[in-house]
Amino acid sequence: MKRAVISSYFHCLRYKYHNPFMGFGPKSLTVKFSSSLGSSNARPFPDYSPRKPSVKDTDFVHHISTTIKQRRSEPLRRILKPFEAKFKPDHFIWVLLNIKDDYKLVLDFFNWTRLRRDPSLEALCIVVQIAVASKDLRTAHRLVFEFWEKSHLDVGNSFAQFTERLIYTYKDWGAHPFVFDVFFQVLVEAGLLVEAGKLFEKLVNYGVLVSVDSCNLFLARLSNSFDGKKMAIKVFREYPEVGVCWNTMSYNIILHSLCQLGRLKEAHNLLLQMEFRGSFPDIVSYSVIINGYCQVEQIGKVLKLLAELQGKGCKPNQYTYNSVISLLCKTGRVAEAEQVLREMINQRILPDKVVYTTLISGFGKSGNVSAEYKLFDEMRHNKIVPDFVTYTSMINGLCEAGKVVEARKLFSEMFRKGLEPDEVTYTALIDGYCKAGEMKNAFSLHNQMVEKGLTPNVVTYTALVDGLCKRGEVDVANELLLEMSEKGLQPNVCTYNALINGLCKVGNTEQAIKLMEDMDLAGFYPDTITYTTLMDAYCKMGEMAKAHEMLWVMLGKRLQPTIVTFNVLMNGFCMSGMLEDGERLINWMLEKGIAPNATTFNFLLKQYCIRNNMRATTEIYKRMYAQGVVPDNNTYNILIKGHCKARNMKEAWFLHKEMVEKGFSLTAASYNALIKGFYKRKKFAEAKKLFEEMRTQGFVAEKEIYDIFVDVNYEEGNWENTLELCDEAIEKCLVKKT
Repeated sequence: MKRAVISSYFHCLRYKYHNPFMGFGPKSLTVKFSSSLGSSNARPFPDYSPRKPSVKDTDFVHHISTTIKQRRSEPLRRILKPFEAKFKPDHFIWVLLNIKDDYKLVLDFFNWTRLRRDPSLEALCIVVQIAVASKDLRTAHRLVFEFWEKSHLDVGNSFAQFTERLIYTYKDWGAHPFVFDVFFQVLVEAGLLVEAGKLFEKLVNYGVLVSVDSCNLFLARLSNSFDGKKMAIKVFREYPEVGVCWNTMSYNIILHSLCQLGRLKEAHNLLLQMEFRGSFPDIVSYSVIINGYCQVEQIGKVLKLLAELQGKGCKPNQYTYNSVISLLCKTGRVAEAEQVLREMINQRILPDKVVYTTLISGFGKSGNVSAEYKLFDEMRHNKIVPDFVTYTSMINGLCEAGKVVEARKLFSEMFRKGLEPDEVTYTALIDGYCKAGEMKNAFSLHNQMVEKGLTPNVVTYTALVDGLCKRGEVDVANELLLEMSEKGLQPNVCTYNALINGLCKVGNTEQAIKLMEDMDLAGFYPDTITYTTLMDAYCKMGEMAKAHEMLWVMLGKRLQPTIVTFNVLMNGFCMSGMLEDGERLINWMLEKGIAPNATTFNFLLKQYCIRNNMRATTEIYKRMYAQGVVPDNNTYNILIKGHCKARNMKEAWFLHKEMVEKGFSLTAASYNALIKGFYKRKKFAEAKKLFEEMRTQGFVAEKEIYDIFVDVNYEEGNWENTLELCDEAIEKCLVKKT
């Protein structure tokens, strides 16, 4: 976004430079100051007084001038051959005095002269003056640029001499002020920004200002570096004092510099002042500020500016949309980001590869695989070819969702498309295999990566360590850490956390605590995940006092607990039967500004259901709704099993209907509970319907339920169904063959 905006400045500057007489005339280039720097104080340009030719030189110059005028259709190299031996540098300027009104002849004569020897600086400046007066700015620019691109040039002396000669030849050889713009622009393009600033100041003394477009080029080039940005802002503030009238492009360059320096509030204020200063903000002005707010994730300001922009009748451009989509994805609002994409397409602004990849990555992180595929197919349909970054985002999203087989297919497709996966791609797939517990495939991919000449990084090794630790292979994980250290790679906080998690899983909490202490000494400070992992271990061991103590240590280090931290504690309280402490924990969460989620409430709901306390369950469920927490699939299944156990079949059936309407599904345990509940209430039709539905879904019912329906079918004389259910029960290993 930033590069695109600043490059648009240069595009506009080049356009105006090559068309100088389309946008403004000579008068706009000269300012006669009415203040202390007014016309009465302006220094006059010097008169041009060349050395006088001798009588002999006068005749020689007259002869050359007459010859090239009369025989202009013939090549100069032929008609001037007789004069070559006696031709001197001074002769060139004297001839120019005779032919200066014939621009083509001047250029031809100049080119003939410099084939024989380099022209003097004075001669060069005269030709540049004539070129500008003849509106041939390209040639003028080329001639000046050729002088300044010479190697081993003494910049300081050359600048002083060139400036002096250009000013000296100005009055009598063209007197067109744009000649100074040409010189100023060449200095800027050559990176001689200090000299450009000196030239500006010198010209002010003569009552001349370079054009605002040249000043914009100066601002833009200054803003290419950190210190230059500060200088650009200083120039922007000071130049109006001598008469420079900035335009919208000028403001846009400074807005961009302020945003780059992190002075976003100052940039926003400048945007608001633009109209009062006579420059109207355009789409680029708003895009720069919107992008600035996107960088610091201030979504409220972004949406407000978008509304303001559209209220002025301006449509966001591609860069604006790209920034907004990127921010929404970064903040997890991927559905809204896709809406912005649809609006972008409706405005006939075609999204590029970057936009699609950003959205694919966003949906991948949120676990929405179908949306990932939809966008991936859409971009290919629109003839936007996915690159290795797009494929990596897809693979990462699929791995996060546990779809490693599909991720591997895309990985193989990359090779068929001629795309080479990098370390990030390999690491994403390795991590996917590790999360799926397929360590053999993970290490095979690691070896392939090394064979390809790619170096596994800390993230790669951490993924492997985490995978091994989750399988309880802590010793192998430690060996891998040793290999990692031998390769000069330092473990990071995530690596330590993976090992601590592994030690906790095998019940070695003491070693996990020691590793956390070593981690602290090594300068890798334990984070919220470290403490949450240890709290989880203590909670599962029923040592709630130690878990609580760990929480206070964490808070003492000013680490903010996350929803996962609180859910770990909630699970611990519930597993230990401390349900009142669990309810108090919810109050404490709200005081800390952390909203409980469905998982938080599910722990409590499950324990109250196990205790058959449906009144307390209902109260917790109501409280959940009051907090604006939406029940998830697990919530409904917990409640249905609880109500079935309490024989509240009416309530259980209502919850079943509600969850289906919301797109949730029953688990096998919930099916079993509902079927048994209805059968006990003699609701045979409902029980039978649910049993058939359960079988269609591929779930295995309990042996007790098979026994019920085998008996029912036998008593009804339905031998075919009876035998089918018996075979199915044997096949599912619910009964032994006799």
